[in-house]
Amino acid sequence: MSTFAIPVTLINPDDRERSLTVNLLVDTGAFYTMLPPEVVAPLGLTASDLKTVEFANSERAVIGMGEVRVRFNGTEHTTLFLSGPAGCHAVLGAFTLEGFGLAVEPRHQRLVPIPFFTA
Repeated sequence: MSTFAIPVTLINPDDRERSLTVNLLVDTGAFYTMLPPEVVAPLGLTASDLKTVEFANSERAVIGMGEVRVRFNGTEHTTLFLSGPAGCHAVLGAFTLEGFGLAVEPRHQRLVPIPFFTA
């Protein structure tokens, strides 16, 4: 399966003046959205909860989890993010995709509404 990225605007939920548009790699194999420090710091996001995670290479780490607002395609929601290690990819995970009611259509590298969630 091929990978692709989508542009989203990330917003600090406690200070909406702090926002940043970034390309997030769509990864349905990742449960949570992961943001590198280069994104977390300028937004002033707080990752106060600690979670043990296992990366695709089987390494485990304890990293911070917090909340961020995500604006995509005219819709905005709060979601959970993991504060990843320096140099990691900015990843859009399944939890955030489902929160938006979206699924991946890999053939055309796009996100599509999940029929169950459409009105």
